[in-house]
Amino acid sequence: MSAASMYEEEHFVVLETNQPEAILSAAELSEKLRSILATRQDTLSPDLQQAGTIDNQIRYLLDTTCELDMAPGEYLQWYAVRLEK
Repeated sequence: MSAASMYEEEHFVVLETNQPEAILSAAELSEKLRSILATRQDTLSPDLQQAGTIDNQIRYLLDTTCELDMAPGEYLQWYAVRLEK
């Protein structure tokens, strides 16, 4: 068996204020980010605003960082993990 076939699609450990640790697929994390970004377009950082559409903002976040600035005292962080079959 090749190393590539030993792993499923990319998953993320997600840490969020007052929530238990969760493991989400890339699609699930994208949907979570989409719902958050859709309500926060006026308060995004300039670099995130420059990414353009929400889809581009999601790709930017997944490609360049592992967290999204939330309200003071709140956090949303994610870390890529590979799950063995």
